[in-house]
Amino acid sequence: MMYAEIIFIFVVLFIGSFMQGASGFGFGLFAMSFLPFIFTLKDSALLVIVLSLITAASILVKLMKYIEWKGLIYILSAALTGRVAAFFVLHNFGEMDALKRMLGFVLLGMVVYIFKKKKPLKSSAIPPVLPLSLGFLGGFIGGVFVVGGPFFVFYFLLAFQDKYAYTANLQAVFAVTSVLTVIMHWVSGDFSASFPLYFLIGMISVLIGTRIGMRWMGKISQDQVRKLAGVIVAASAINIIVFT
Repeated sequence: MMYAEIIFIFVVLFIGSFMQGASGFGFGLFAMSFLPFIFTLKDSALLVIVLSLITAASILVKLMKYIEWKGLIYILSAALTGRVAAFFVLHNFGEMDALKRMLGFVLLGMVVYIFKKKKPLKSSAIPPVLPLSLGFLGGFIGGVFVVGGPFFVFYFLLAFQDKYAYTANLQAVFAVTSVLTVIMHWVSGDFSASFPLYFLIGMISVLIGTRIGMRWMGKISQDQVRKLAGVIVAASAINIIVFT
């Protein structure tokens, strides 16, 4: 592996994990905008999913008391179902360049979500169909492209007004779904021989980035982080579509 490649991977994962620590969202979105330039979609997704688990767990350690497991039943069960469906797509078609181009269009869709202003809505009785549908979509897209976060973000903005409860429950879903995905792909032998090295580089990067990001949680708004990410991700998505 070239030193430039190591630095590239470290920086991309650091910025993504900083966003996650500061706003509870953005690691997969940012990382998947750049890693496919040097890896296949499958290798990129598996690396980011494993590191997402570490990122989510490191945040949960400090916010565990805010998790409301009973309130996660619908969205978490749907998300796990989506991850199972996503496993078959990534396992069988993850080496195809066509999926990279599809990722580019999915990323552009996420950018539209980011720039469309949304105020947290209050709802005392959220119908089960909402977390079930959002959970499945977030789980499936998250399992293939690792950018399913916006579906969960939308739901948790409805369900929680406190930013710490919002972040904790969001990370809980990321962590549990990531565990399932990692287990399925591990059993199927989808991890490459070079994965441990990439994982080591990524683990160091995300632990540092997440820690620094959490220190900024109260200093910068989620809106500022998302808009900055939107500009970067849009440019990267266009590059993926044009040059893949």
